[in-house]
Amino acid sequence: MTIFKGTKIYSILTGSCPVCHRESMYLRKNPYQIAEVLKMHERCGYCHTKYKIEPSFFFGAMYVSYGVGLVFAGMVFVLVYLIFNFGLITTFIAVVITQILLLPIILRLSRNIWINIFMTFDKSIGLQD
Repeated sequence: MTIFKGTKIYSILTGSCPVCHRESMYLRKNPYQIAEVLKMHERCGYCHTKYKIEPSFFFGAMYVSYGVGLVFAGMVFVLVYLIFNFGLITTFIAVVITQILLLPIILRLSRNIWINIFMTFDKSIGLQD
């Protein structure tokens, strides 16, 4: 994953600070700790970037989560219905189960995408070692 360091893709896939890529934005790395799936640090420990730019900032991530959910549902549909030739009922059940199981990942990915729309990587901070 370090090959992508310095790009938005790295921050989106790892959940790291969009400005320095040095620290996870989330209190817990495991998204399946359901009670804490969306709990975030207030600021980055390295560059002190404030993650919640304004109150209710991450409400916009709801729109992104819709699109991310559609991508996952579309991939499952193609896999189950078109490639494995299961029926529509089985495909529908597979899509619903996938959406339920991947909900924590979809929530985090949508937040990561949303914050990376508004913040960019700073080479002067992020590439110091």
